[in-house]
Amino acid sequence: MQSQTIQTNTPNMMQPNRRWRVWWNLMRPHTLTAAFVPVTIGAVLAMYDTSLHWPLYLAMLIASLLIQAATNMFNEYYDFKRGLDNENSVGIGGAIVREGISPKTVMTIALTFYGIAVLLGVYICMETTWWIAAIGTVCMIVGYLYTGGPLPIAYTPFGEIVSGFFMGFGIIAISYFIQTGTVSTTAVLVSIPASILVGAILLSNNIRDLDGDKENGRKTLAILVGRDNAIKVLAGMFIISFALIVSFVLIGFISYWTLLIFLSVRKPITAVTEFKKNNSNVSMMPAMVATAKTNTIFGFLVCIGLLIGYFV
Repeated sequence: MQSQTIQTNTPNMMQPNRRWRVWWNLMRPHTLTAAFVPVTIGAVLAMYDTSLHWPLYLAMLIASLLIQAATNMFNEYYDFKRGLDNENSVGIGGAIVREGISPKTVMTIALTFYGIAVLLGVYICMETTWWIAAIGTVCMIVGYLYTGGPLPIAYTPFGEIVSGFFMGFGIIAISYFIQTGTVSTTAVLVSIPASILVGAILLSNNIRDLDGDKENGRKTLAILVGRDNAIKVLAGMFIISFALIVSFVLIGFISYWTLLIFLSVRKPITAVTEFKKNNSNVSMMPAMVATAKTNTIFGFLVCIGLLIGYFV
């Protein structure tokens, strides 16, 4: 039984290396780039208008990473409480069930991360404007409600839109604003493909979990449109993201060096191909990984392209 697992397989009985790995996986590190990349994109864009304030950049970066990690832990906690995680769950979630970590400990760490993020937010507000506090509060509430509360956002067809908006547009806009005191058209435009690719990460997860989510009463986008159409939507998200960067270059909004994004084109192709030919949870893991790597590599290449364009 789950209760026996929790009592007998405690973290204190683990080898140090394994214990560290369990806590690291609890933060779901593959998702942390969804916070790191947009913060950096916003900061690099700001360099075109002002000198970079490094302490503000680092404070924003750490706060965003902590909020993302805490959101993942809320997901871990509430999936366990709702009986959605078990020892056979696929992926790196389910640390409470498989590794015996106390649910209370998971929630405590998540709230601690939020607390540290608040302190960093206070510093950012002191250096910029207290309006950031209101925006940051909304972001943190959404992070909690994403899997917490009576109607978790992640269990609805709007999960991709909400996660993309806050982790893409929201972070880029705030990162840019705290450096410049405004939000430029370029920052808004560049945030669109970033938002789409963040949403793609969630969609890939929902494609994999479609059957289990349906059994547990979730109403995700993948369930709403069906597996085959969800894969088509995912492919469309990839295509639109690349096409938008090309159009921004042609219009002259961003440097042509951002076309370096095409060095990452194999990853989205792999993601779509793997989803099409596999239908079991385990066999779809490479497709999920390829989707996450698309977001990471695409974002890094945008940053590199913008940096080259700035210095050249």
